[in-house]
Amino acid sequence: MTAIDTRRALVTIDDIRMASTVLATVAVRTPLLHDEVLGAKLGIDLWHKAEPLQRGGSFKFRGAYCFLASLDADVRARGVVAPSSGNHGQGVAMAARLFGIPAIVVMPTTVTAAKRAGAERLGARIVMAGTTTHERADKAREISETDGMTLVHPYDDATIIAGQGTVGLEIVSDLPDVETVLVPVGGGGLSAGVSTAVKLLAPRARVIAVEPTTAPKLCRAREAGRPVRLEKTGGLADGLQASEIGALPFMHHQLYVDEAVEVDESALADAMRHLLDRMKLVVEPSGAITVAALMTGAVKPKGKTIAVLSGGNIEWTGLLELLG
Repeated sequence: MTAIDTRRALVTIDDIRMASTVLATVAVRTPLLHDEVLGAKLGIDLWHKAEPLQRGGSFKFRGAYCFLASLDADVRARGVVAPSSGNHGQGVAMAARLFGIPAIVVMPTTVTAAKRAGAERLGARIVMAGTTTHERADKAREISETDGMTLVHPYDDATIIAGQGTVGLEIVSDLPDVETVLVPVGGGGLSAGVSTAVKLLAPRARVIAVEPTTAPKLCRAREAGRPVRLEKTGGLADGLQASEIGALPFMHHQLYVDEAVEVDESALADAMRHLLDRMKLVVEPSGAITVAALMTGAVKPKGKTIAVLSGGNIEWTGLLELLG
């Protein structure tokens, strides 16, 4: 995959289609799964985009592989370093293993055992750094500069956004008359890519970005008209705790996201339990937040609705603590 011209700023549908071509032989084309139980309760035709079934356990593999594929071979061979709360690190580690190159993942000291073990199992070397997005980013930048490795940003990059946008491309391909799409918001790469693909291919569909009340970085940015850094984030949805929305994702959000909503984290366990009991899907708290938005009434969807389930990287003991 050739690198996207970042001077053009916004990702196009052609960029996302190119990313889909790059991923065709390596990524899982995850299914849309019909949720008759919750759909009937809400009076909608509800489907889930099951990214826990993606390689590495989340959507992150898509963007990571596309980014690595865009690098010159000699640059790529020197290896990559990625700051990550967990899922991005596993996606980068998986992509690096496929390319046969070294990878370092900078994780917070609070990373879950499942996410650290997942990255290590895929061959990455783990470096711990603080608890915040910016502490991880600073450490990864330091390693990149001293070791000559390429920094793989988790969301504020056009090629990453295009890769994540293939989730939206598949949604519209499988359900062309989709009316509502709910997508989780962390740093903004997934929501930027999905909203771009959906709005450019199915412009009448409504795209709703969902984030936890403990990290409302997109809602605050939309109020201010620009990304703003939150003083503090935390909570169960560890993959959505970025303290600031990415600058490039925010540009896409302003064009393509119809609404951003906050969901209290107390609703996440019920959403996870529903997905496990009724859909037979193991979904982590961050990945279940779209279903929590539906179950709590934070979102009032109409017609054919898709909830993007972004990841499923939670270990057995974590499930027992939340759902036992």
